[in-house]
Amino acid sequence: MSNVTNLFNYSRSLPHPFDTVKSKKVKLTSKYGSGTESTLCATVIKAVNAACACMNGSGLGAFGTLDDKGVAEYKSSNSPEEYHLAVYDSKGGNVLACVYDKSTEVIEAYTAHSSAKDGAAILMAMLPALMADDEFKDNFDAYYDQYIAGFTDINAATDAMAYMCDNAYRRTKDDTCSAHVPIEIDKSGNIMVVTRTHIDSGSFMPHAVLGGEFTIFGSTGPATIKKASTFIEHSDFVSKYQLNSTRTLTPEEEQMVPKLPEWYIIPPEVVDICKHAQCTTGKSMQMRNFLLRGPAGTGKTMGAKAVAAGLGLPYKKYTCSAGTEIYDFIGQIFPDADASSTGDAQLDRERRQLKAMGGINYTNVAKLMNLPDLDDMDYDPQGVYKSLTGQDKPTASTQDCMRIVLNKVTEKIKELSKRDEASSSQGQSFTYVETDFLVALKNGYVVEVQEPTTIMQPGVLVGLNSLLEQTGSITLPTGEVIERHPDAVVIVTTNISYEGCRGMNQSVIDRMSLVCDVEAPSPEVMVQRAMSVTGATDEYQVSQMVQVVNDIAEYCRSHGVTDGSYGMRSLIDWIESSAITNNVYESALYTIISKATTDEMEREAMITTVLEPIFAPPRKRTTA
Repeated sequence: MSNVTNLFNYSRSLPHPFDTVKSKKVKLTSKYGSGTESTLCATVIKAVNAACACMNGSGLGAFGTLDDKGVAEYKSSNSPEEYHLAVYDSKGGNVLACVYDKSTEVIEAYTAHSSAKDGAAILMAMLPALMADDEFKDNFDAYYDQYIAGFTDINAATDAMAYMCDNAYRRTKDDTCSAHVPIEIDKSGNIMVVTRTHIDSGSFMPHAVLGGEFTIFGSTGPATIKKASTFIEHSDFVSKYQLNSTRTLTPEEEQMVPKLPEWYIIPPEVVDICKHAQCTTGKSMQMRNFLLRGPAGTGKTMGAKAVAAGLGLPYKKYTCSAGTEIYDFIGQIFPDADASSTGDAQLDRERRQLKAMGGINYTNVAKLMNLPDLDDMDYDPQGVYKSLTGQDKPTASTQDCMRIVLNKVTEKIKELSKRDEASSSQGQSFTYVETDFLVALKNGYVVEVQEPTTIMQPGVLVGLNSLLEQTGSITLPTGEVIERHPDAVVIVTTNISYEGCRGMNQSVIDRMSLVCDVEAPSPEVMVQRAMSVTGATDEYQVSQMVQVVNDIAEYCRSHGVTDGSYGMRSLIDWIESSAITNNVYESALYTIISKATTDEMEREAMITTVLEPIFAPPRKRTTA
């Protein structure tokens, strides 16, 4: 039997979040226990909390592995510069440790005893060996989910911690256990010292980093990113939140239900919207209107499509612009393509094509002219502007592109609406064309309204309030009264930081069932998404690239740089370019730095303070 009393001292006060529990006893036991209760242990809690803080980047320190050894840099709360260093050999149970002052580089002996250190650093170094057991690892993951969520379910957190405490105690104490974790600490608690030579020579620099960043044993860069704590399988989401179990879609409607790409990670906001829409179905106040707002590149449009996939409903979208009027939402009356001729064979042929496409409306005319959509404009406004005008404009914005596209469509519709003199005496018939927005409300689809805050006239959206009501209706120019389908879901997506965007009318916001602020993806999600999209396999390098992108975003916010863009799209471009050039630094200059701002001095500052500390420039060749 190993001597473990110096590590598992149950007389110590419990740290957060268990500092207010009435009893340290929990009525459950690990699979290695023979009783009915477990006891919460302060040392285990502190070690696990420190590991969680390292993993999500909220705390200093690190832990990882070096062959069969566990290595930890535990940040002490005693002093801003005090670290406890520990190395644990899982084969023989030997331990080395010390107290290290990072400012003075002074090393002191480490003693694990009831009257000295509690041994949290040692247990932190033991975590890799402890997590080799499925029960400990599963409960560690469950506790980590609660940790990053702010312990929203303290009972679940308590149970997970109780399992870990009992599991660690039983496996460490009982040398006959099949999953025994040996530990060699004498009764006095004296530990062999990690020396200056060990540190200077890099003897204990870890090969694998499980959390945090090592700064004393050796600078290894950021840890391999832990997978997102909440991961929803597509099979557990798609069509699992249907609003009407008796409704059957037509084959055409089935084709309109979005198919989620394999790489897409379903965000919690999307699941929340689907749950609220489904759970309120049939009630007097169904939740059917939702607002998603956030920075560019955060996946708002993809989120709207995911909602449609979760609800199992067709998806439509309507893109607003500065000149959008109320009739642009409800439809327009156009000349009947068969009733008269324009006098131009090409235009007549195009009118017949448009009729086959569903009518002369903005979307169909834009498709006919092969004009870029909002996604293209948002992704690469400079490139789209040049393709539309033939001119370079480094400061081109999405709004600039939208104005040009709108003008082109408007002019084309004017051409399509004219008629020649020969047919004018025969009279003109007209066709009413519904918009995708109205089609969705009428038939019970999901419709995304993109960037309504760009509309110049503030009363346009207010005019739609009747249709945003659950029992809303509107009278069309034809005299027909359209009522909103009970399954129709409206998702408004907007970025209030865009140039030209305005505040949304309060009466419209009041009709939104949920208002979700979509933040930039977490580093974990950014790494997973970028690797899935690009096929990159070097997770460590991608995590470094994510760090650069996020640091540039922070630089721009703190320095008031607002004329550029950065985020997931830029990250993906950078990864793709690096695979082509095989030069991460050079690719960053053209995909990340160049997009962040047009100011040359700010770009130079970003290169020096953000890019080069992580990706050094390649050495220039010298000639003899």
